[in-house]
Amino acid sequence: MASFKDPSFQDRTSSAAAAKQKALEALKAKPPIDEAVVAERLAAREAKELAEREKRAAKRAAEDEAKAAKKAEAEAAAAKKREAEAKVELTDAEKKAISRREVRRAKEQEEVRRVCGSVSADPPATARVLLPR
Repeated sequence: MASFKDPSFQDRTSSAAAAKQKALEALKAKPPIDEAVVAERLAAREAKELAEREKRAAKRAAEDEAKAAKKAEAEAAAAKKREAEAKVELTDAEKKAISRREVRRAKEQEEVRRVCGSVSADPPATARVLLPR
């Protein structure tokens, strides 16, 4: 059986030079690039990039619009809640006025009870006339 013989340095350099020459010949044999084909490919790539940019911009605009609608809805809900709270929550002046009315009404009812001897919530018409306002 034959044993493996290491190639010498000169064998390796000659095979490398031959491979290099073969690659150069293959490169030279390649047909030249046609400018029309290159321009067509470039235009197609630019059109594709433009379409992708427009698609991303449309998507971003839709997302922004959705965010704005959601924000407006949240603000409307918050405004409605504040309005409802404002209706429920009375100002100090309103509280004082209600308190004064309740005190006045209680005094009137007490006066009616004293004058008429009645314990009804609504004083009779005659008692209302008799009471000073």
